[in-house]
Amino acid sequence: MKDRAALIKDLGRIFPPDRLLDSSAQLAPYESDGLTCFRSRPSAVVLAETQEEVIQTVRWCYQHSVPFMARGSGTSLSGGSVPVADGVVIALNRLSRIVQLDPVERTVTVEPGVVNLKVSEVAAPYNLYYAPDPSSQQICTIGGNLAFNSGGAHCLKYGMTSNHVLGIKAVLPDGEVVHFGGPSLESAGPDLTGFYCGNEGLFGVALEVVLRLLPKPEFFRTVMAAYDSMEAAGNAVTRIVSSGLLPGALEIMDRLAIKAAEAAVQAGYPKDAAAILIVELDGEKDAVESDYIRLSALINETGANTVIVARDTVERMKIWKGRKSAFSAVGRLSADFIVQDGVVPRARLGEALAEIERLSNIYNLRVANVFHAGDGNLHPLILYDGREEGALERAEELAGKIIKLCISMGGSITGEHGVGLEKKAYLPEMFSPVDIETMERVRAQIDPKFISNTGKMLPGGEAPALVIRGLHPLEKEGILSRE
Repeated sequence: MKDRAALIKDLGRIFPPDRLLDSSAQLAPYESDGLTCFRSRPSAVVLAETQEEVIQTVRWCYQHSVPFMARGSGTSLSGGSVPVADGVVIALNRLSRIVQLDPVERTVTVEPGVVNLKVSEVAAPYNLYYAPDPSSQQICTIGGNLAFNSGGAHCLKYGMTSNHVLGIKAVLPDGEVVHFGGPSLESAGPDLTGFYCGNEGLFGVALEVVLRLLPKPEFFRTVMAAYDSMEAAGNAVTRIVSSGLLPGALEIMDRLAIKAAEAAVQAGYPKDAAAILIVELDGEKDAVESDYIRLSALINETGANTVIVARDTVERMKIWKGRKSAFSAVGRLSADFIVQDGVVPRARLGEALAEIERLSNIYNLRVANVFHAGDGNLHPLILYDGREEGALERAEELAGKIIKLCISMGGSITGEHGVGLEKKAYLPEMFSPVDIETMERVRAQIDPKFISNTGKMLPGGEAPALVIRGLHPLEKEGILSRE
């Protein structure tokens, strides 16, 4: 690998000085992502403005065995976009073109630096929108959503990023440019776009993404119900889902999260509630009103003590503003916190929440719970004081207990935040050695030198002795196209 001075000199042939960052002050903002307890300093950050600059940088990194990582807004909550030490960060925020919008076919092609919410804004004049809506959708980018297969509040009904990606143009870690899928809603053969979604940067850099757009729902019913316990709110979710209703969103916030959200945005949540449940029905007006009658009966049966129904768009957005602001709002309660992302079966949601509360008391650490209840995707925020000796380690131990709890209940270590650095140690508890070796073999075929976002997701950080030289398997099968 080249020394730092030579690395900077070579990159200077691709990027002008104002887009090649190498001083300590310039590199500092890129040292961590949304999970700030992990930090690493790269040798350089390049601010790419064109796809060709990204391709040239990746090819240069491959030629000289320099590790690299592509990054958007850095909102990852698993350490997935922490730089590779002494490597290169390829910043993609300036690759923000809307390449093509087809309102007839309901597709849009975007570059990876396009902000999630921007997609819905450009589609709005055609009465269309982009369904995946992470809490950070005002700043997170499509490239990062693709890398971590992001979901959001409405993923229960509309699915994750992978359910809305039709085509991908990417540069693989060895510099090859490939095309997966395309603009058609129908595809034949292996689901290569689904294969690429959620790769956490191990498969190179996406350059363009074709997204599916949906018609805006005709009508909404947004309900906020307050409960005296988290377990009661969790059991209400089980009742609603088992009834056959399919809400657009089904979210829970606990007392701490309510307190933080109210202090930050005054969403109008009951301050004395132990938990609130947000349920949103959407679709054709008659169908929504019919489902609302059933939903109201269920909420009454599950013991809600306060029920608020949004009367118009302003009240609906006020309810959602509190939920969307919850993660950042918790910063008012604690300067330091770890966000977890485990999944449990919906039928065991109440049991899981009760156990998290028990663990919180044992470790004497406050836990604010905000999560996508409809698909059992828990987001416990573990609050700690980083100035207190041993506090981070205690918080990490509690986070590990929650992850193991999810596994023991038949769930997963991640729902949408990814494995990153934070949870890769728990991968062997969920998958067998054969499973993990298979993952490493697939990764080695695509990234023979293990230079793309090295050290993330998989337990091993270095290239194992299982790299198979020659053509990529997908190319052998004739299903991977190249430029």
